[in-house]
Amino acid sequence: QVQLVESGGGLVQAGGSLRLSCAASGRTVTTLAMGWLRQAPGKEREFVAAISAIGGRTYYEDSVKGRFTISRDNAKNTVYLQMNSLKPEDTAVYYCAARPVSYSNIYFQRKGDYDYWGQGTQVTVSS
Repeated sequence: QVQLVESGGGLVQAGGSLRLSCAASGRTVTTLAMGWLRQAPGKEREFVAAISAIGGRTYYEDSVKGRFTISRDNAKNTVYLQMNSLKPEDTAVYYCAARPVSYSNIYFQRKGDYDYWGQGTQVTVSS
């Protein structure tokens, strides 16, 4: 069983930055393909960014490319989402997600591809 705990959300003005953290337990992050997804009120949960278990391959949704960076610290068993140049439309609950893999450099973009989820952390960007 994998547990994921997010932290780092909050209220920030447009143009500001936040860094979200996702601490994993129950399995090392080098055996987990990880992702960040978000859900705004009244909307479907959507993909934001993903990182592979091996090789550090990353992928981003178009609207966050160049502003968000996903990374991992294997020693801390933690994945991060650095968010810069935040916009009001980035306001949402952000979820960390994971899928166990076997020594793979694959990443996943669909919410249905992930097996484990954190509780979510609220990000609010004011204009």
